[in-house]
Amino acid sequence: MGQPRRPASSAARGSLQHLFLVLLFTGPFNCFASYSRATELFYSLNEGLPAGVLIGSLARDLQLPGWAAEEEMGAALAIAQGPALSFSLASQGLGGQYVSLDNRSGELHTSTLEIDREVLCAENGAGTSPPAPSPEACLLLLDVLVLPQEYFRLVKVKIAIRDVNDNAPRFPVPHIRLWVPENAPVNTRLAIEHPALDPDVGTNGVQTYRLRDDYGVFTLDVEENESGERTPYLIVMGALDREARGEYVTLIFAEDGGTPPLVGSATLTVGISDVNDNCPQFGESQLNVTLCGNSSTGARVATVHALDADLGSNAQITYSYSQKVPQPSKDLFHLDESKGIVELSRKIDGDTPRLHRLIILANGPGCIPAVITVLVSIIKVMMRPPEVVPRFIANEVDGVVYLKELEPVNTPIAFFTIKDPDEKYKVDCYLDGDGPFRLTPYKPYNNEYLLETTKPLDYEVQQLYEISVVAWNSEGFHVNKIIKVQVLDDNDNSPVFSQQLIELSIEENNVPNAFLAKLHATDADSGERGKVSYYLGPDAPSYFALDKTTGVLTVSTQLDREEKEKYRYTVKAVDSGLPPRESIATVTITVLDKNDNSPRFINKDFSFFVPENFPGFGEIGVISVTDADSGQNGWVALSVVNGSDIFVIDTGKGILRAKVSLDREQQSSYVLWIEAVDGGDPALSSTAKITVLLLDINDNPPLVLFPQSNMSYLLVLPSTLPGSPITEVYAVDKDTGMNAVIAYSIIGRRGPRPESFRIDPKTGNITLEEALMQNDYGLYRLLVKVSDHGYPEPLHSTVMVNLFVNDTVSNESYIESLLRKEPDINIEEKLPQISIEPTHKKIESASCVPTLVALSIISLGSITLVTGMGIYICLRKGKKPHSADENLEVQIPLNRRINLHMLEKKPMEISNI
Repeated sequence: MGQPRRPASSAARGSLQHLFLVLLFTGPFNCFASYSRATELFYSLNEGLPAGVLIGSLARDLQLPGWAAEEEMGAALAIAQGPALSFSLASQGLGGQYVSLDNRSGELHTSTLEIDREVLCAENGAGTSPPAPSPEACLLLLDVLVLPQEYFRLVKVKIAIRDVNDNAPRFPVPHIRLWVPENAPVNTRLAIEHPALDPDVGTNGVQTYRLRDDYGVFTLDVEENESGERTPYLIVMGALDREARGEYVTLIFAEDGGTPPLVGSATLTVGISDVNDNCPQFGESQLNVTLCGNSSTGARVATVHALDADLGSNAQITYSYSQKVPQPSKDLFHLDESKGIVELSRKIDGDTPRLHRLIILANGPGCIPAVITVLVSIIKVMMRPPEVVPRFIANEVDGVVYLKELEPVNTPIAFFTIKDPDEKYKVDCYLDGDGPFRLTPYKPYNNEYLLETTKPLDYEVQQLYEISVVAWNSEGFHVNKIIKVQVLDDNDNSPVFSQQLIELSIEENNVPNAFLAKLHATDADSGERGKVSYYLGPDAPSYFALDKTTGVLTVSTQLDREEKEKYRYTVKAVDSGLPPRESIATVTITVLDKNDNSPRFINKDFSFFVPENFPGFGEIGVISVTDADSGQNGWVALSVVNGSDIFVIDTGKGILRAKVSLDREQQSSYVLWIEAVDGGDPALSSTAKITVLLLDINDNPPLVLFPQSNMSYLLVLPSTLPGSPITEVYAVDKDTGMNAVIAYSIIGRRGPRPESFRIDPKTGNITLEEALMQNDYGLYRLLVKVSDHGYPEPLHSTVMVNLFVNDTVSNESYIESLLRKEPDINIEEKLPQISIEPTHKKIESASCVPTLVALSIISLGSITLVTGMGIYICLRKGKKPHSADENLEVQIPLNRRINLHMLEKKPMEISNI
């Protein structure tokens, strides 16, 4: 224990030497023992992990002694309890490059060399073979030795490398080409021979294929064989026509099943192979040829050419004479079967027929021959025809002259030199054909002619002209030179709208981006010059949109007719020429009404002031109501919801009327509800409150409640002191305001000294003014006028107040007889005194004029307040004719009893007897 411990490396070397000796001398038994202690461990990890990631602990997984103690108590204690374990790789193979082994703890970690499953297992065909059935498909194999001897064992470690989706599918070639016959039926399947490859395995490998553009005639399908290989197939879904389209180019995408999926692509070209579905066709049915009789053998007479839209062998054409062609003609004219060239095969002599009709057939594989007739006229005179030699000034390609339209007049096209090979005949030259061209001699040269235009060309009128320059000699021989003039388009036409004024309509409250119209403009120019684009004018509101290509006009927001009913703006059609040309049209949009507005009252609460006794069906007031909609939707009907038995409303004018005359004393105000309903479907409505207030009219005279009759009387004792109240006159008025303010006055008196009594004009209290004497005894009769302050004229009533001055009433029947026999008081004259005993004292009469003046002053302020209202009443009602005074006041005769109708309370008895 006290000796120092040897270094661990020396101890390990000693152990290995000891192990070697033991194995050498123990023989087969020890070999068997070592094998019996061999162990296998299996781990798995993802590819691409960084260095230092723990793969597994050999000590822990092998349950070697001391591994738990080392973890729980520490390495020092574990060493003290027994010899330390040692782990080492038996050999540094491929696996040792990717892992590191801790010799002390037995832990395996990833090394700095990153594991790439696709590189590591390339020899196993990863990525090209079917998906591995288990993680063992890609393994790292390690042999680990565990020491010391008493714990020795050989551990076989297998590490399965799990695949990670770190590779995108990749096609082996960037461009894949397939051929499909144009007559391939629908559902024809063609395997794509270059499927995509993905080094990843399982679901991380290629799962699906798709096309970027299937052109409506192709689709893809994927088939998986027994070994798991996925092959894409192109399926024909529609009819193909090579003559319409000979090739389709698109992209094919391969997608794996990783998360997220990775995609690879390649260009897929589908070529349509030709099928013999077209036959030869001639462009014309007859060809007229003139041949001079002195033409040499081998001279070209004519060339026929037929076209076949097919390709290759399907388009091969052979030419032959029809059986109808006479044998002499066949012998005279040789036909090239492949080129269609007719040549003179022998000399023309005097016996040769002058007209030959050559019927030539164009033969194609499996086709009915096309037919053309070559009519050969042989000129009898054996001379050479004139020659026409053109020299083109304008652009010419293969005998076609190209001229721009709108070229100026007299634009030169070509010079023509006319030659007579025999130089002994006069040759004339002229132009044959229609068109704005002329051929004139070019001075000062002979036999030179200039071809030029006579007016501007117009592509939109005619694009191609075919004219012939004819040279004719004096012997009748002629030759012509065909000239084709192709007119090139220029941007000389502006787009033209089908309508200059485009009138549209749309209902309000439309959905956003609503369709309005599809504008259309045409341009007579061709190509890009005739391509029209559409634009809104600067005066168009921003919420209108016009598609540049299609001309579809839309509105992006809801329109409100009540906000704006008419829109008017311009649109432009612009072509693609250089410089561009444009035209303008005007768009008018009418927003049609929808019933989206309820009737609206000017006020929600109307108040009308109307004088009472207003005549029936008179105009009380006007109810103003509007509806922002138009037409039937804006028509408004008014009706009275409540009180329709009294009130009625004029729908057309909104005038409120009362069916009967209204009495304020019966009801002073009315509250009505008016409903306004529009004519829409469904109809919309609203209501308003109407308050009708009745203004008072002075139509009720004061009603005297006390005294109750003209026959009642009151005993007044002579000892009554001056100033003492005697009695009162009490009256009421059903009117209001100044019309109900009552004034009292004495307008007639009878008695011994009638001036002894006065009445308070406001209260109606009657008081004694002076002391009564013995001569003042007797019956006093005071005619009291009760008047209101009404306007324009006050109303009044009268009542007789009877006072009997005496110590006592000794004979009641006598007094009653006086009341019955007494004549009416004449207010115009001084009433005679009625006395029982003559009086000795003269009582001065008191005038009532000061009292009336004071009452007038008091009433002046009140009258001023109602003056304005009175004027209004007079203007509305007009001046009423006044009846006689007896109709405005209630006169109570003194010689009869009057039956007075009391108001609510029982009248008081004014007699104290």
